[in-house]
Amino acid sequence: MQQIREELEQNEIRTLSPYAQLSVKSKGRERAEEPCDIRTCYMRDRDRIVHSKSFRRLKDKTQVFLAPQGDHYRTRLMHTLEVSQTAGTIARCLRLNEDLVEAIALGHDLGHTPFGHAGERALNEICPLGFRHYEQSVRAAQILEKDGRGLNLTYEVTDGILNHGTARHPATLEGQVVRLCDKISYIHHDMDDAERARILRETDIPEHLRTLLGNSTRERLNTFIHDIVSTSRGKAEVMMSEEIAEGMKELRKFMFDHLYSNPAAKSEESKAISMIKQMYEYYIAHPEKMGEEYVRMVREESAPKERIVCDYISGMTDQYSMVKYAEIFIPKSWSVY
Repeated sequence: MQQIREELEQNEIRTLSPYAQLSVKSKGRERAEEPCDIRTCYMRDRDRIVHSKSFRRLKDKTQVFLAPQGDHYRTRLMHTLEVSQTAGTIARCLRLNEDLVEAIALGHDLGHTPFGHAGERALNEICPLGFRHYEQSVRAAQILEKDGRGLNLTYEVTDGILNHGTARHPATLEGQVVRLCDKISYIHHDMDDAERARILRETDIPEHLRTLLGNSTRERLNTFIHDIVSTSRGKAEVMMSEEIAEGMKELRKFMFDHLYSNPAAKSEESKAISMIKQMYEYYIAHPEKMGEEYVRMVREESAPKERIVCDYISGMTDQYSMVKYAEIFIPKSWSVY
């Protein structure tokens, strides 16, 4: 059966771009393992991520709208899947390693907090060690999963997850694809959700941006993907043309000014931030009230207590965090006899 994996690896060597990351050239894992007989190392990483608890919890974590009324608004899981789909298309067109791209994309938000970036800001403000979701995503995958054994992902996958932020620099072109597609995806689907919620309309976008990028979310996504492919083919870097990159930057600023700070979309955010901070302070004072695995980590001093409390809270879904908050802070009704 080992022949199957070797055939897949040889196929990468024959067909992928000279700039692609080959499975046989991986820097490997923190802990050495016997290779899988039918999967390359990046296929194996992708499967480990999809079957992880952290990945499953993304379905109940906020993307932009906190507890939206309706089934069509994106969750953090839907964002992750859309990043993976867009990145996979670009990777195939550029003849990059699609399995590596998929693994990075599916894992890039594993450490995200409940209530989206509001939860991230809350933990970053109150924890003296700071909190950044891209670092937490690596920690969730490599340390917290599988009862503290971690997923033992390859170097290239963890590098792509760690460096998917705007100011980061992934080591592989596959990581660069995911970094760009993360921005493309949230600009695309957050505007789509904002239109569905009737917070924004297409005509609110400045006319020169609509002329440059497209007059609908579909047209703009098409523009971004085609521009990356045409600009990056045959090059040792994944990039946009200067004109489209500047247009996306301006559109992103428009989204921050008119959606991400819009009271209609963020009316509950201050409550979520307050809730996360109160829970942090409670678990710092009462670490024994956390889940069993986190209590064990505190007892064994495997990390500073502040970091372990962040581990526990960031792993919660929106709904579970509200349940725990109610258990801690909301008085229970008196029994009626």
